[in-house]
Amino acid sequence: MTSLLVIIVLVLLSVAIWQMTKIFDLTQVGNSRNNSQVANDNDNNIQGYLMFGFLAFLYIFTIYGLFKWGHLVLSNPASEHGADYDNLMWITFAVIFFVQAITQALLHYFAFQYRGKKDQKALYFADNDKLEFIWTIIPVIVLAGLILYGLYTWTNIMFVDEDEDVMVVELYAKQFSWEARYSGKDNVLGKANVRLIEGVNTMGVDLADPNAQDDISTTELHIPKGKKILFKLRSQDVLHSAFMPHFRAQMNCVPGMVTQFAFKPIKTTDEMRQDDDMIEKVATINKIRAKKSAELVANGEAPLEPYTFDYLLLCNKICGASHYNMQMKIVVDNPQDFQSWLKDKITIVKAASDEKAAKAAENAPIATPAPAAKKPDSTVVAQVTATTEVKK
Repeated sequence: MTSLLVIIVLVLLSVAIWQMTKIFDLTQVGNSRNNSQVANDNDNNIQGYLMFGFLAFLYIFTIYGLFKWGHLVLSNPASEHGADYDNLMWITFAVIFFVQAITQALLHYFAFQYRGKKDQKALYFADNDKLEFIWTIIPVIVLAGLILYGLYTWTNIMFVDEDEDVMVVELYAKQFSWEARYSGKDNVLGKANVRLIEGVNTMGVDLADPNAQDDISTTELHIPKGKKILFKLRSQDVLHSAFMPHFRAQMNCVPGMVTQFAFKPIKTTDEMRQDDDMIEKVATINKIRAKKSAELVANGEAPLEPYTFDYLLLCNKICGASHYNMQMKIVVDNPQDFQSWLKDKITIVKAASDEKAAKAAENAPIATPAPAAKKPDSTVVAQVTATTEVKK
């Protein structure tokens, strides 16, 4: 409601200013005015100073944004490769800000310095090989450096040696939720196909595949600290994107194919909750939630619960109406806690077998008990015996 009122006020203010300009024009009737469509020196001076004003606005707003929203940037990555990822990002930012500061200053300075003046003619020259070489070779060198560093970082992140000790986990995307499948003791995922989805087998695992006999499915992702995880990614329906921001990891989930991404978590969930930056972020979020809760309580609604940090797996592709809510909780445990959590989970094969047995028992015909043997009527027997004795 407040936003609507602000919009209405701005619209009315714009209309009022427009009407005031019309009134001002009417008051100038009879005065000598220059109606020429050609800019004069005064017009060019005004435009030149406006260029400097816009340059100042760019710099002031950039500096203001860094101080105002800089704390919202994720810090202290929770994966081993996260430091390299962040270094590449900050180097890129530094280059962009440096180049932007110089080029924008030169652009606006030249626009002012060489503004139009009466009887002044522009100097034209066809080309300058030295100048063109300089402004071509410098971007080439800078971009080549960024690209090579990016390729080096990407290769280190994505490369998984065949002999490397990793734990294989599948992330299965579907509108609008996630499922995780653990490869079990053999560390090999069983085959899967969307056509095999039935009942509790929501990931379409081939239950006859020997490698699928120890696979485990969950709706909450637990991973051990210090262990490299190789994620195999699938999609049931449309294009999704597995995004784990605190681990600096993202990879598309493409229907009909398997993609992959690997990283090693270096901070448990509890350790990240004790991080100073995270404590500050959580406090900021809870201040906002407290303010919103006060409004809800005033309207007779239930207040919001305090926010507690958790790692999340998000979808970073607009995949449908509930895309915004497609997420799964990620818990990074100590290795001992992870094993304790995993050992209580039943396999997909066992869950499907139990479901099949339950359905069979439910659909089995109810046995009808045999009718009890009819007892002879003792009175009739007695009457027959008595009649026989009389005849004798």
